[in-house]
Amino acid sequence: MSTTTTQPLGAGDGRRERLRQLLAAEALITGREMTLASGRTSNLYFNVKKPLFDPECASLIADEILARLAGETVDYVGGMALGAVPIVAAVCARSFPGQPIRGFFVRKDVKEYGTQNLIEGYFEPDARVVLFEDVTTTGGSTLQAAKTVRAASGHVAKAITVIDRLEGARKNLAAEGIDLVSLFTKDDFGDFTKS
Repeated sequence: MSTTTTQPLGAGDGRRERLRQLLAAEALITGREMTLASGRTSNLYFNVKKPLFDPECASLIADEILARLAGETVDYVGGMALGAVPIVAAVCARSFPGQPIRGFFVRKDVKEYGTQNLIEGYFEPDARVVLFEDVTTTGGSTLQAAKTVRAASGHVAKAITVIDRLEGARKNLAAEGIDLVSLFTKDDFGDFTKS
């Protein structure tokens, strides 16, 4: 069990704005129609996977998440493979040594070999879990991860996404008793999408 104590990032320190600029430069794709995980199409797409492998961006995302977990009791953090894996790894690494928190990821399917676990990493029944996602549209991936965690007797009441596309995820997750916290929404990048 870990109680995170990281202080929220100060608005005046410029780190949040730096993260927004990095995400706009490295994750935002405009000008062509792309299919979202939900099956919908959009000419505004966020591919956060690339910047999650940038040391500065990953660290800033982890710090923002840890700030939002400040004061909460969390046993583990996790999420659905593939989008949540680098976020979980970054948050676990940044949580050390102050208030170390362990993580896990949820597989989409059971492998036919090895442990055959759907949940890989650190997890125990009755654990209080916060789930992560890189981008949410309808919240389907987070709901799938929550269903798996709950089936394994874990408790999920909160999810944190890097970017919420504002297309129903908050409402869909709330219907399942999960509060969605977003670091940014698509509206935060409006000034980068104007022609």
